[in-house]
Amino acid sequence: MLLLILDILGTFAFAISGAEKAVRYRLDWLGLIVLATVTGVGGGILRDVMLGATPPAALTNPIYLPICIAGAFFYLAMRKRIRKIRVLILVADALGLGFFTAVGAAKASAMSAGPYSIILFAAITAAGGGLIRDLLVSEIPQVLKSDFYATAALIGGILFYVLDFANLGSVPQILITTAFTFALRLFAMRKKIELPKTRKKDF
Repeated sequence: MLLLILDILGTFAFAISGAEKAVRYRLDWLGLIVLATVTGVGGGILRDVMLGATPPAALTNPIYLPICIAGAFFYLAMRKRIRKIRVLILVADALGLGFFTAVGAAKASAMSAGPYSIILFAAITAAGGGLIRDLLVSEIPQVLKSDFYATAALIGGILFYVLDFANLGSVPQILITTAFTFALRLFAMRKKIELPKTRKKDF
């Protein structure tokens, strides 16, 4: 039940992020819904397909599409207010990152995946939707060029795996991973932390 709640919250948060980009590119309402949906459920679909958990939960549970549409039109209705306090979009995105990192790691662990797979699927679940979103608007995916984003998800996945050895139980493990990843992402944004970039002269 906890995983489903976190999955829904993450889906809504990421749908808002996808809608923000659709509005920025002045897409029509179909484009708005498409970007919100792929951002909200894209990472989870990639994870489930790669884990062999098919058909993916996002395609069998009827709640996910309405959640994405609700997130899209919530942003559309509130965009003028939200733009004045853009930090809310960034916080929502960071929350989605924390939720999906924990969900991705937990689902991989539940299917007896190894440590590297748990860490990888934490990042795929958290960053996969945003990657698809950026490709659809012909951008280099944000996770590959800037921000401490997928890296925060990878570190969150590592924490989830390490917490296995503490025998805390699944609920504390998921909640701690969510909170840590969320806090790490906010800290990185506040301090403007990024990974070193390659330069032409490096090659």
